[in-house]
Amino acid sequence: MRKPQSQYAWALILLCGSAARSADSQSVPVSRANLCVTEGTIEELPGQRLSVSVPKMRAYVNAYTQPVAEVRFTYLGSTGNEAPLASGEMRRQFGLKLRAQDACNLVYAMWRIEPESRLVVSVKSNPGEHTSAQCGNRGYQNIKPGRSVPVPALSSGSTHTLRAEMNGSELHVFADNSLVWEGSVGPDALAFEGPVGIRSDNARLQIDLRTGKRTKEQAPGCRGEESE
Repeated sequence: MRKPQSQYAWALILLCGSAARSADSQSVPVSRANLCVTEGTIEELPGQRLSVSVPKMRAYVNAYTQPVAEVRFTYLGSTGNEAPLASGEMRRQFGLKLRAQDACNLVYAMWRIEPESRLVVSVKSNPGEHTSAQCGNRGYQNIKPGRSVPVPALSSGSTHTLRAEMNGSELHVFADNSLVWEGSVGPDALAFEGPVGIRSDNARLQIDLRTGKRTKEQAPGCRGEESE
């Protein structure tokens, strides 16, 4: 029996993704000194490993790179003093930011931990607005994937990888070296441009962060404290 063409396409994406992830020379480690932390705190452990133990953490890389980011992280459970999102919802999650122009315009690939384990891609788009005072928590749109599979449920002490890479509006997200989300994030995400970054809510973590190669000599600079 012949396999549907879509299955062949999905297998090809998996092979291409594996080849890209094996090219270590194409990724660059990120230290604490290369991060702009806009909310919360990040500590640095030996070997450029990062530590997060605050309820809310937002940060981006102070360099323009290819729209690729990967983290190898150890999930250590709740921060203890949990804080709700701006919507009032309680959620534990960790993820990557792409094209993070500012607090009002960016793309997220978030690994939600509790109350439900799932990978969610969203675009926050607020044309003409650039600060959290202007946009607040408006402008979020969860993007429906072309194809996706469930992510593993995280348990305290477990180590995983999360990788997101964009090619135009096409986004591929890998969890533990398996493709879990692929599709188009739409034209709104191409209306702004910015660095890659990380975000967490109510999750205690140890992180190794890597990005794609630098694309511009100038750096975006640090904007100071700013909620997303």
